[in-house]
Amino acid sequence: MGMTVAEKILASHAGLQRVTPGEYVWCKVDATSGHMLGELDRLGVEKVWDPERVFVVDDHLAPPPTIEAANAVKELRRLVAKYGITHFFEYGRGGILHQVFPENGMIAPGELIAMGDSHSTSGGVFNACVTNAATDALYILAFGELWFRVPESVRIVLDGRLPTWCVGKDVILHVAGQLGTDFGLYKSVEYTGPVAKQMTLAQRWTIANMGVEVGAKFALFEFDEKVEEFLGTRVARPYTPVSADPDAAYEATYQFDLSSLEPMVAFPNDPGNVHPVTEAEGRHIQIDQAFLGSCTNARQEDLEIAAKIMKGRRVHPRVRMLVSPASQEVYRDALKAGWLEIFADAGCVVEHSTCGPCFGGHLGVLGDNDVCISSSNRNFQGRMGSPSSSVYLASPATVAAAAIAGEIVDPRQFLTP
Repeated sequence: MGMTVAEKILASHAGLQRVTPGEYVWCKVDATSGHMLGELDRLGVEKVWDPERVFVVDDHLAPPPTIEAANAVKELRRLVAKYGITHFFEYGRGGILHQVFPENGMIAPGELIAMGDSHSTSGGVFNACVTNAATDALYILAFGELWFRVPESVRIVLDGRLPTWCVGKDVILHVAGQLGTDFGLYKSVEYTGPVAKQMTLAQRWTIANMGVEVGAKFALFEFDEKVEEFLGTRVARPYTPVSADPDAAYEATYQFDLSSLEPMVAFPNDPGNVHPVTEAEGRHIQIDQAFLGSCTNARQEDLEIAAKIMKGRRVHPRVRMLVSPASQEVYRDALKAGWLEIFADAGCVVEHSTCGPCFGGHLGVLGDNDVCISSSNRNFQGRMGSPSSSVYLASPATVAAAAIAGEIVDPRQFLTP
């Protein structure tokens, strides 16, 4: 019996010939984040396992909106200096970790990475096992290894051909809507099929990012030329792509023919509460805020499609629209391409790269009974602010179209092939 991608990667990092689902193994980890440096310091540990393999970013409260947050950043700088961390991306130099870390060579095919933040599954787009270690990252910082329970693997076959103006966000919302948000609970979810190959890297990245929204331990894609092109000179070390064996055993295989897919919208308060945009349009759902940002959908092509819709148009007078590129690299690309000028001319507020609005921290917190459409990944009650506010999740195109119309509408009316 062969092995799945996750089984192969875990076996290689455990120094074993093979592993099986349910087995517990100790694995060497290739890299981690530095979110637990403070705890390491409080325990009196004077060095990290490998300063070159620890990446640190300041993205959630950047720039600091309070004195407390500013002092936390000062402390983070001290810890970075103490432990000799060279990969530190403070606000203004980086952006959101799930975009910044790959941009700077943290993740390569075949690697095993465990770090802070639940959306670490994003890294699976690069054919690597990347997951959230939460407080266990403290152990990685000290020793460079961690135990794992080998997950069962689930395969999602994306068949057909993705229609024009449907993107990765529509795909993952459709999958979550059909299978529920727990079908991947502690599973390794592998995406394959013609549409997986057709999609751009950014579109796959969105699906991997929302892997945790369906409970996944890992959310994996196959290696191809699109992955190789992005990695380019970003990853100087050698790496080995991993493919599932033809006779690999999967707990379940789900097939989706996406040829007739239309833009999708997740209604409050669950990423799996998904409806076609045409149904949402029929309900005339008025919005107060539109947010184009987060680690889910704020990359170059996300901003490009939104700019195409908004060019020559104005944000509805009742709506405030916020635009926050995923990283400073994306911000510079958008600036050079003229997309930020289009947003400004349309009446958008263009922000720096930050997690702020996504988790209801700052720079776009929702008030009582506010309704927001967002390109982010979660719409739980109170996620972006007041518990009485409502958040709808959709693609960048749908977000931009809603900002113009003042309500959720089908974005295809603003686009031509």
